[in-house]
Amino acid sequence: MIDSIPAEARILGGFVVLIWLLESIDRLVLRHRLNRLGIRPRSQIGLRGILFAPLLHGTWQHLSANTVPFVVLGGLVMLGGLDEFAIVTAVVWLVSGLGVWLFATSNSLHIGASGLIFGYFGFLLLRSYFQQDLTSGAIALLVLFLYSPLIWGILPIRRGISWQGHLFGLVGGGLAARYLPQLRQWLELVRSNFT
Repeated sequence: MIDSIPAEARILGGFVVLIWLLESIDRLVLRHRLNRLGIRPRSQIGLRGILFAPLLHGTWQHLSANTVPFVVLGGLVMLGGLDEFAIVTAVVWLVSGLGVWLFATSNSLHIGASGLIFGYFGFLLLRSYFQQDLTSGAIALLVLFLYSPLIWGILPIRRGISWQGHLFGLVGGGLAARYLPQLRQWLELVRSNFT
């Protein structure tokens, strides 16, 4: 039965199930203690947050607000294939997390998948510039139509929102778009060394 579900749907659905399950466990059993695994800027313990922060959310509303854009924008990135999705996700996850760790306010805690969302947004817009093909251009127009208000999220205009995560997610998406051919070659080289 599961084998009949496309891999793309399993990956996106699996991520969504994971973040909802983690939030449920955190709220109902752990009393928000998982959130301590978020990014704490410029602290050694806060480095682990680069790995865990996109999986953690502060409230049901926070999680709900991230779920649909993650699925829509992640699904659009997946149209380029699973390798492209893996590359973009890895670059955005790392750049967003490191950017927050390096530049966010000390003594703050950053959690949530919005860095990934902004990264996918940036990638989908800038891929059309670097690839200059009709399909990526059409996807960029669709993304602009659906999610252009996201751009305000990179500005420090709302307290309690990790605009740094948004900004560096966008930067990570742009870097993934710019260097996608080289990153694909690197991935193939890694694969060939392990097969």
